[in-house]
Amino acid sequence: MRVLHVGKFFPPFAGGMENFLGDLLPALSRQGVAVTALVHSTPGEPVDRHGLVGESMIYRAPCYGSVLYAPVSPGFPFLFQKILKKEKPDIIHLHLPNTSALWIMMLAGAAKIPWVVHWHSDIVASTIDRRLAVAYSVYRPVEQRLLSKTRAIIATSQRYLDSSAPLRHWQDKCSVIPLGLDPVRMFSAQQLPLQCAEPFWGGEEAFQVLAIGRLTYYKGHDVLIRAAAKVAGIRVVIVGEGDRRPELEQLIEKLHLQDKVVLSGLLSDAELQSLMVSSHCLCLPSVERTEAFGLVLLEAMRYGKPVIAGDVPGSGIGWVVRDGTTGCLFTIGDVDKLALTVEQLVNKPQQGRAMGSEGRKRFDSLFHIDRIAEKTTRLYHEILSAG
Repeated sequence: MRVLHVGKFFPPFAGGMENFLGDLLPALSRQGVAVTALVHSTPGEPVDRHGLVGESMIYRAPCYGSVLYAPVSPGFPFLFQKILKKEKPDIIHLHLPNTSALWIMMLAGAAKIPWVVHWHSDIVASTIDRRLAVAYSVYRPVEQRLLSKTRAIIATSQRYLDSSAPLRHWQDKCSVIPLGLDPVRMFSAQQLPLQCAEPFWGGEEAFQVLAIGRLTYYKGHDVLIRAAAKVAGIRVVIVGEGDRRPELEQLIEKLHLQDKVVLSGLLSDAELQSLMVSSHCLCLPSVERTEAFGLVLLEAMRYGKPVIAGDVPGSGIGWVVRDGTTGCLFTIGDVDKLALTVEQLVNKPQQGRAMGSEGRKRFDSLFHIDRIAEKTTRLYHEILSAG
């Protein structure tokens, strides 16, 4: 069975959707599926760099930036067409949202191949970035046309599927398969240079709160920063880069938190995982359904860390995190509630350790990438056997 995956980017580009794709392809290979991928090039890469990653050929279309978070890649449809002729896939697996994937409806021969849409997130009509609502009014008819032609749709949680307006008319095509990650890709605590995390934590005996994610409009990092001002004895490290960095720097300065909150920028995998292992908890303070799942939560669970997350209505976060068992949920945007939740873990370290232990068990039972690949391969076989 030959399957072509079409995504936005691919590791080493840092992102949840990209890390998942990077883990999924070799896991599918272990299931006997021959997989290739078409993605966009990323800054710093040669624009036409293609090559094997493990057993999978990764094709990268030249990308020249983005407009409203959508890659600008005029050569994408031409490379897409070329790959279809060369690879002759039995199934095309599209990872959305990704405007470039919509070109499939214009390509010769593509309609004869079954399509699977992996629905990572709705395009949310954000109250923070209102340009998206205008753009989506143009995008939605094309998106719906694509969904009408696809053979199957993968939603990452039942909770997200139930709340998704774009998927409302296509429930009969939908299957729920959660995201996952490969623990083999992650270092063991014994392999990590934990001393490299010390400068970020400041060498203090403080309760260490880690946040990871692009510094963008829906991640809620400002909520975490404001909460940090209300809790004594903590240190917050926020890992990532993005367009909101200047605003967050100004907020840290305004609240006089330069010795309490650190914006680390992008880090290596070893540095990032060293911070994860040495932290006391992970916080994901996202405020909108654009955060559909929260893959970083799985990384924390894999390391046995309790998690604190915004309970975004309709997001899968509230399913990934079992409130009171593997972590704590708080009302999105509620600075006082987040501060109170962090304070609770500061004062009850044994509770945090118990949550981390339960989180590790939940990861092992539900989110190992091999379990996800098995379910995905089963779906592929069902599609092909149906003809």
